Amino acid sequence: MLAFGTDSALQPPVTMKTSNVPPGALQRRAFLKTSLLATAAVGLAPRSWAAVAGANGDIRIGVVGLNGRGEAHVSEFSKLSGVRVAALCDVDLRVLEPRAAKLPGVAKFQDIRRLLESKDVDAISIATPNHWHSLATVWACQAGKDVYVEKPCSHNIFEGRQCVEAARKYNRIVQHGTQKRAGGGAPFAALAKSGQYGKLLVSKGYCWKPRWSIGFKPIKTPPPELDFDLWTGPAPKQGYHENLVHYNWHWFWDFGCGDIGNQGVHEMDVARWAIGGTLPRSVVSLGGRYVDGPDFKDQGQTPNQMVTIMDFDGVLLLFQTLGLVGKNPRYPGKVTNELFFTDGVVRDGKFFPKGKTEGEPLVAAHFNVQEAGIFQNFIDCVRSRKRENLCAEILEGHRSSACCHLGNISYHLAKERPFEMPADLGSNQVVGDSIMTMLENTKAIGVDPAKATLWVGPKLAFDPEKERFPDNKAANRLLKRNYRAPFVVPDRV
Repeated sequence: MLAFGTDSALQPPVTMKTSNVPPGALQRRAFLKTSLLATAAVGLAPRSWAAVAGANGDIRIGVVGLNGRGEAHVSEFSKLSGVRVAALCDVDLRVLEPRAAKLPGVAKFQDIRRLLESKDVDAISIATPNHWHSLATVWACQAGKDVYVEKPCSHNIFEGRQCVEAARKYNRIVQHGTQKRAGGGAPFAALAKSGQYGKLLVSKGYCWKPRWSIGFKPIKTPPPELDFDLWTGPAPKQGYHENLVHYNWHWFWDFGCGDIGNQGVHEMDVARWAIGGTLPRSVVSLGGRYVDGPDFKDQGQTPNQMVTIMDFDGVLLLFQTLGLVGKNPRYPGKVTNELFFTDGVVRDGKFFPKGKTEGEPLVAAHFNVQEAGIFQNFIDCVRSRKRENLCAEILEGHRSSACCHLGNISYHLAKERPFEMPADLGSNQVVGDSIMTMLENTKAIGVDPAKATLWVGPKLAFDPEKERFPDNKAANRLLKRNYRAPFVVPDRV
């Protein structure tokens, strides 16, 4: 379990041990017997849609998690020819029932395990909170279902790798919900590889969204329509409060990954795509959680101000999370990418040569776009069984999600420093400017630099092939979490 101290929202992360408490629901062994063995013929061999009965019929989708993106999944799949939303699943009946009422005849499930037992579902689409993404993906692959999983595909790096292993072992088509891979991010990747503007030096992602105080909500009895134990799933057992269900879970370590793994994973994916690497050789993060309100504290845990620097063999991936925006005209919302070359900068759809303030039209660069979108691309690959044609295949999703987790791991190991530019991190101008923007933005809401703390993580060496830290045991412990049986992401899928 990863958690901050509860007495201060600005305290650094700590590691806590928790006991595994079985929820008394269907046990994992029983699930394997009743579901996976029954579908072994499907799960252990790639399905060929041209060789089974109903090959020309609809692909039947089950959508899991129906708030926010889940509702969008239902809408997008419903538009596609040869596709039918056959099942809906949500742990909250207050969400499930009204959504199902709009789709007469759809099957309803409160427990994903019951859905995965159904022979009337060919693929599932996962839009649950982050902490359920990987377990649902692994279970679905084991049950012979193809998977569309929302970003990030994992809650930690171990989980993402297990998703990849499950997809390979059970020959499943698994698409990741980083939809910029279907088109929006392609121009950046193409320009970076074109060589037209010299050598790429820094690939930068921005996540500037208003993330102000969420206040404090008391522990209380969950609503009777909500199976909170099932909602908690792989996370440690804990009390219910209304800052968890249904959105602010993003800002609690047991369930979310902060904004770097929420909105930020999209821009992280584009930034990494432009570089063309797998995973970085090192990572360092700094920042904190600073909100308006009494004592500048709230119930949230994840940083809403953070800068992360990763080294991809000499090319930097720089990511800036800025949550205190929208109230001051100096700091509007900003969700985008920029590329810094030896010859200048690509930003706002133009190229700005070094030393000039006027932008030029971008040079032509060849790139492929999935005109029909990421959901159609998934369906096409379910039919063809060609995972190489997926625009956001799970391996790429795992790597981009892992970059977000790496940034958080450095931050988890952070130590207090004065609220000023760290002398050892500002040698690169682009990096230094990003850190100063974060500091000035935080001061703009009234945070006193003399009283504030800047949490600065260690620079961690990372082995991208082994997906481990070669010389830091504390960091390696954060690659995985303690799971609560029976909601365990297995070591062997």
